[in-house]
Amino acid sequence: MENSFLTQLSHEFERPFQNPVLVFSIILFIILLSPLLLRKLKIPGIIGLILSGVVLGPHGLNVLELNSAVKLFSTIGLLYIMFTAGLELDMKEFQHNKNKSLVFGFLTFSIPLVIGVPVCYYFLDYGFVASLLISSMFSTHTMVAYPIVSKFGISKNEAVAVTVGGTILTDTAVLIMLAVILGSNNGGLSFSFWLRLFVSTAIFLTIMFLIIPKITKWFFQKLESEKTSHYIFVLSVVFFAAFLAELAGVEAIIGAFVAGLALNKLIPYSSALMNRIEFTGNALFIPFFLISVGMLVDVSVLLKGNSAIIIAVTLTVVALAGKWIAAGLTSYIFKYSSGQRKLIFGLSSSHAAATLAVIMVGFQSKIIHENALNGTILLILITCLVASLITENASRQILASSTPDTADGRINQENEHILIPIANPRNLEILLEFASFIKHKKSPNPIHILKVVPNTEDAETNLAKARKEIDSHLKDIPDEIKVNIVATIDHNIAGGIIRMSKELFADTILIGWPQKSSVFERFTETKTASLVSRTTRSLYISHFEYPLLNHKRIILCCPPLAGLEHGFRIWLSRFTNLSKVLQATVIFRCDEKTKAAILNELKLLKIVSGTTFSDEIDYSDFTVLQNEIRPEDLLVVVSARRNSISHSNLMENLEEKLDKKFVKQSKVVVYPRTYAIDSKYTEYGEINPESISLGIEKVQKIGRELGGIIKGDRKEKS
Repeated sequence: MENSFLTQLSHEFERPFQNPVLVFSIILFIILLSPLLLRKLKIPGIIGLILSGVVLGPHGLNVLELNSAVKLFSTIGLLYIMFTAGLELDMKEFQHNKNKSLVFGFLTFSIPLVIGVPVCYYFLDYGFVASLLISSMFSTHTMVAYPIVSKFGISKNEAVAVTVGGTILTDTAVLIMLAVILGSNNGGLSFSFWLRLFVSTAIFLTIMFLIIPKITKWFFQKLESEKTSHYIFVLSVVFFAAFLAELAGVEAIIGAFVAGLALNKLIPYSSALMNRIEFTGNALFIPFFLISVGMLVDVSVLLKGNSAIIIAVTLTVVALAGKWIAAGLTSYIFKYSSGQRKLIFGLSSSHAAATLAVIMVGFQSKIIHENALNGTILLILITCLVASLITENASRQILASSTPDTADGRINQENEHILIPIANPRNLEILLEFASFIKHKKSPNPIHILKVVPNTEDAETNLAKARKEIDSHLKDIPDEIKVNIVATIDHNIAGGIIRMSKELFADTILIGWPQKSSVFERFTETKTASLVSRTTRSLYISHFEYPLLNHKRIILCCPPLAGLEHGFRIWLSRFTNLSKVLQATVIFRCDEKTKAAILNELKLLKIVSGTTFSDEIDYSDFTVLQNEIRPEDLLVVVSARRNSISHSNLMENLEEKLDKKFVKQSKVVVYPRTYAIDSKYTEYGEINPESISLGIEKVQKIGRELGGIIKGDRKEKS
């Protein structure tokens, strides 16, 4: 009996696993854990899922195999990617800059093709059909770096609009070419092929663009309350379109893309239906597809000789070169600045979803072999990192040369909402006092005090207790301070704060100093880090060692380019107001550019005294400041969110650094508000140049230290 049980157990865990329930659960665990574990290594989520497939697939540990169930979900994910690509294209932007977008679309499609075909045919020794397919893959692009542009607040720049519009033309042209390539591979490009393709495609497009939108509009109107039905209907349209495309003699992914274009105007990007579509795809179907791609990759091929590496490097270089020339010609024709040229190149040089879709179709049709597939995976990683680096650099350049809107901060301040989430009620009184001091005098809104209670069986009881506890700490506050007590239930504390900040329209969040992070948080994300990364609101992290009125000086440290941040004027006016209340001197530690921006703003605020300036502080080492600061000083350090213009990797773990250096000092870390991310590509937001720039900054720091040592030695010798 025991032996039979052990035999059955060992059979269940024979590689590759055959039990569909076990296989499905493993893939779900991969989807859950892969992004969490690889985030610390700065490996993008999209690459992390592919790598997971490589490790656990037939060419790795052989835990999973491409059985019928995995292939089915993979196919759904592939169609889902192309459907969302069509759904997310901004048709309004295309209409607004139609002519310029057409020019850029033509260049960014044709130039990589013209360069790619001869390189693949003559240098890499591929056949003509394979060369054409791979080169068409060079022409596609996914705007992975768009979230960076959105965070910098330059998404309305004409160069961005032209690039977004050009995406429609190049993606559509690539998919048409794919249909021709597959047709020629299956039976040649005869007259009958062209006639059948033209007629069948015309019928297909008529159904999709004339009949399907009318049916969809009628369905949405008649079943307005049936939200689940809306999603199921849309999904049915996608797979029906994919089936019709195959009947028309073209690839199923073209049908899914056309379905996205057909439903584009009927499904607004900010709608609940769009949220459901993105959520389901990003949570399940698309990760399945990425894992299945990894299962096809054979890393051992790269070790068998130089040919695989040469192919991978060549594909990457040609893909980047084609997009760079297209961006350069577009900028020359329309007389764009160098920053705009870089911006167009950065946005259009990254390859991701559409590239994977095209190359997978080619691989499944046996037009290309595994070397090209492996090379494409490397191409995706490199181009995404390069695109992020270039886009960030270009965004900084454009923003630095622009004139900030001087009215922006003050208008919002007069109607500001300040939210104080309370973890420890004993800190409430001083946080409330701090909020009342920095709050704009003309703001009629109360200060919101929030308590988030964990969602347990005793949640309702704990909610009532929390309200009473907060009330007991508010007995002695002055009558002129208006407060609004809010208590809510949530599984996640940070998630509850973020949700309530939206519901209360809070533009500023004040929290106490964070405790030391737990072991689990070191692998995932701390509550503070979550608030920083998942909100665009002003965030003030504070610890007060003494009563506020006891502080005699405010030491305000600003990073370079702080004056160009969206929330610059808000925090500056708040701390100058605080200095008036405390009758304290403000000492700004900043560079010359930020000093000029501060002086200009102080002039507008009509502040002529009570401020001085000193040298800027190195955010990697606060030792100099540690020796100068006094017990009665309030230390304020202005930080920045990732991809903000003033952000530096030296700001990482800033609270921990300050905790070690300034144990007995009052301190506040400020994260200025940023622009809301108006992005249709947030799923690729994890792809960023941080790991590269972090390494560069470390090398620079070592260089500076070595330079200092050498200079010191020279002085001693002299």
